[in-house]
Amino acid sequence: MKHRIGFNALSRNSAQRTALKRNMVTSLFRYERIETTKAKALEVRRMAEKMITRAKVDNVHNRRTVGKDLFDEGILAKLFTEIAPLFVERKGGYTRILKTGNRLGDAAEMVILELVEKTVKVDKNAEKKAEKKADKKVADTSAAKPAKAKAEKAKAKAEEKSAEEVK
Repeated sequence: MKHRIGFNALSRNSAQRTALKRNMVTSLFRYERIETTKAKALEVRRMAEKMITRAKVDNVHNRRTVGKDLFDEGILAKLFTEIAPLFVERKGGYTRILKTGNRLGDAAEMVILELVEKTVKVDKNAEKKAEKKADKKVADTSAAKPAKAKAEKAKAKAEEKSAEEVK
C-alpha cells in the first residue's frame, strides 16, 4: 500500500519535477489545452487549480505567490486578467482531463488537459474584414446618392468650424 505518499514523483528528482510542472502549467495557461500523459496531467492539474484559485483575487500578494512558479510575466498577466475572471463564480474544477488512448512507443495513457472555460480570442483579421465591409456599405450608399453625401460633408465641416470658433 502507498500510505503517506502525497504526490507522484514522476521518476524525477525534485528539481526536475518542479521544472516540469512549472513548464507544463505555463503551457496550459498559454494554450489553454495541452496533451500529455495521465500521470503528469494529474500532477499539473493540482498546481494549476491552486494557481487559478489564487488568481481569482487580484492583489499583490497573490501575484507574487503565483509568480514564484510562473516566470513568464505575460502568462501571469493573462492568468489574472483573462483566465481567472472566467472562474469567479466556480468553486473548483477549473480543468478537465479527456482520455485520448495509449501512446504508440511505450503504451503510456495519453490525455488532454484543458481549461473548462475558454477565453474569447479576438480575431484581428475578422475585425478588419468587418471594417472593410462597413466602409464598402458607406461608399456604396454615398456613390448612389452623391448629393446627399455632399450635403452631409458640408454639414460636418460647418459643425467643425463652429466647434473651433467656440474654443
